[in-house]
Amino acid sequence: MAAQRKYLVKDFNHFITCYVCKGYLIKPTTVTECLHTFCKSCIVKHFEDSNDCPKCGIQVHETNPLEMLRLDNTLEEIIFKLVPGLREKEQQQELEYWRKNKSKEHGEEDVPRTKRPRIDDDEEEGGDQDYHRSDPQIAICLDCLRNNGQMGENIVKGLMKKFIRCSTRVTVGTIKKFLSLKLKLPSSYELDVLCNGEIMGKDHTMEFIYMTRWRLRGENAYPMVLEYRPRIDFG
Repeated sequence: MAAQRKYLVKDFNHFITCYVCKGYLIKPTTVTECLHTFCKSCIVKHFEDSNDCPKCGIQVHETNPLEMLRLDNTLEEIIFKLVPGLREKEQQQELEYWRKNKSKEHGEEDVPRTKRPRIDDDEEEGGDQDYHRSDPQIAICLDCLRNNGQMGENIVKGLMKKFIRCSTRVTVGTIKKFLSLKLKLPSSYELDVLCNGEIMGKDHTMEFIYMTRWRLRGENAYPMVLEYRPRIDFG
């Protein structure tokens, strides 16, 4: 039997690097007119000065090329699996950037605060369970994302009470456990949690998501909306 060939990450660099910055694709974003993919920040910045694709030169849109961009979440997951440590590095750099700039822009904390640190109004107050009392709080709406014909829809339902408040330090992993408990899902059942259509990593905190994904919607975009759905296996 012939030995199975082992591939190196560099063998795939042509498919997972950005034409503009030459680095690995971060938040891969595809131009729908020509299907070329770039880092989101690279292509958005490019379109500030040009309406043409930086790779092939085709005019993407006469007036607003940003309308012709689509995030490629599947490619992003593939890149993170191919390149060890890339996801964690980008999350840390992004969080540090927003922390550094939020005080310059607003002169105060941007994360919404409420007085009580409960993840759900049904939980009991007092005792050691309320260990986030001194933390900044954030209000969240948990919406069930439904796709016609998707497996698992009969199991995953909407919450009776979809508005919660919790510590900004709570992670997506904790939110998933909370949803599994409330929805009475089997222990082996997996959920995806999304913000603005982008799948969030299990170690993302609510502060990180708010600062890097949600607050760009403006001051009136409150509470922060997270969507959940049965995990999609891309094979």
